[in-house]
Amino acid sequence: MRQLHLNLFIHGRGHHEAAWRHPAASPLGLADIRYYTGLAQQAEAGLFDSIFLADTLAVGDDVAHAPRAWLEPVTALAAIAGATRRIGLIATCSTTYTEPYNLARQFASLDHISGGRVGWNIVTTWLAAAGRNYGEEAQPSHAGRYARAEEYMQAVTALWDSWADDAVLDDRAAGRYAAPGRIRRIDHAGAHYRVAGPLNLPRGPQGRPVFVQAGSSETGRGFAARHAEAVFTAQMEKATAVEFYADLKARAAALGRPANQVLVLPGLCPVIGGTEAEAQRIWRELGDLSDPEVGRQRLSGRFGGHDFTHLPLDRPLAPEDFPDPATVQAARSRTEVIVGLVRREAPTLRQLLDYLAGARGHFVTLGTPEQVADLIEDWFTTGAADGFNLMPPVLPAMLGGFIEQVVPLLQRRGLFRREYGAETLRGHYGLPRPEARFPGHP
Repeated sequence: MRQLHLNLFIHGRGHHEAAWRHPAASPLGLADIRYYTGLAQQAEAGLFDSIFLADTLAVGDDVAHAPRAWLEPVTALAAIAGATRRIGLIATCSTTYTEPYNLARQFASLDHISGGRVGWNIVTTWLAAAGRNYGEEAQPSHAGRYARAEEYMQAVTALWDSWADDAVLDDRAAGRYAAPGRIRRIDHAGAHYRVAGPLNLPRGPQGRPVFVQAGSSETGRGFAARHAEAVFTAQMEKATAVEFYADLKARAAALGRPANQVLVLPGLCPVIGGTEAEAQRIWRELGDLSDPEVGRQRLSGRFGGHDFTHLPLDRPLAPEDFPDPATVQAARSRTEVIVGLVRREAPTLRQLLDYLAGARGHFVTLGTPEQVADLIEDWFTTGAADGFNLMPPVLPAMLGGFIEQVVPLLQRRGLFRREYGAETLRGHYGLPRPEARFPGHP
């Protein structure tokens, strides 16, 4: 029977932009590893498939009012791996500003350290300030970033496949550690990278990490169909989620990939109360802690630095108030989501910023545990999702509420596991372990 997948997206002290000020937020600092290990252990107790750490490669312009600086994800997951046993561990790492050999070594090491629980969230970094931290003044174009990422995937996959599964002999009596014929150079030479290989450590328990991706633009969808095994997507309504789900599955099938090996996990930000009125009160309480000018600044960043200062807060918006998403070189898929919402609902700028404050363009729902469970079941059973990338507004309190109140309802309905049935992230997701393929050989 098809089972629901749940991933915990750990972001700051919660996904609402004012979460860090809320009294229910963790008192621990965002550079304190105990904060992350505690959340991972909490999610593991709730039987989640995985946790996910995002990343940013520059200090945000809104740092005075938005604590978005956190630990480097790959390093943090190495510590979290030792504090957990079963839950999957997904880290973001950029194809734009990380060399393939470095990334391949890091994730192979993490897969060994964790016993096969690692996933890689593949991103093509769009932030101009990040480029300046790596010696590049010009912001890479959207198309250029994805072209580079395609070659990157060839190089890192070849590195993970440069050792056969039986390459390590560890024959102490005969004095033979490895079989040289089962380890091969990759000799990758492309437009962007030259990598000799082989990798300098054996294949991990999963063969390679689970490939996760989050871009939903036309280019991003094509990339996901070719490579992704789990897709985190931002959808503001069920109708667009159904369209995205069907489109991505069809693209994957056209490439000969089984549809059940490309999991679609929309972001979900649930605000849970004993009654609808209580959930509404919690949302207003968070909104009262927000600053619309911080939201305006963040919106500008989403649109590549576009100036929104001339827009009044309480006038209904139109698509013409925004740059054409096709011209934006930043995170294009998120700009398409925002402009789509404006086209459908014509909110005021204040209303748009209030909504985006909750989860930056992901789906926000307010209601009782039963209503949240109903929504999850509906999306899961009617072709909108294979599960959800859970984004609690305030951490850890609202994760605890979801685990205590919503997870049991999903279990009683036969939608979610009652115990772990696998040891690896691939096992949790129902994905096969890829066979080692030496470069140039089947």
